[in-house]
Amino acid sequence: MKSEISETNIERIAMVCHEANRAWCHANGDVSQVPWADAADWQRKSAIAGVRYSLEHPNAPDSAQHDQWMGDKLRDGWVYGLVKDAAAKTHPALVPFAMLPWEQQVKDKLFMAVVRALTPAQ
Repeated sequence: MKSEISETNIERIAMVCHEANRAWCHANGDVSQVPWADAADWQRKSAIAGVRYSLEHPNAPDSAQHDQWMGDKLRDGWVYGLVKDAAAKTHPALVPFAMLPWEQQVKDKLFMAVVRALTPAQ
């Protein structure tokens, strides 16, 4: 499926996923997320990688999106930390999906739902 979607459209879907997750975070009191236009390169690449994963694994369980994200973060040298800090590469969500608070689990579900909604039917 991924090969049928242009890189431009993958980036557009990633932008919408990012903004949807940012809105969800904001609705839950987390105003730390910046708009896509202001997002760091590593954030954009992470969202794009997430879209590619979702396109390649459309029937993956809810936890799979998080597992993919966490694997990428760990490979990039990130570690668990109580506070998200890009400079220190720490993140409180670097735990198994089942250990995430409900609000954090919803972010992964929302991401996958946005990808599905913006992907042409097969």
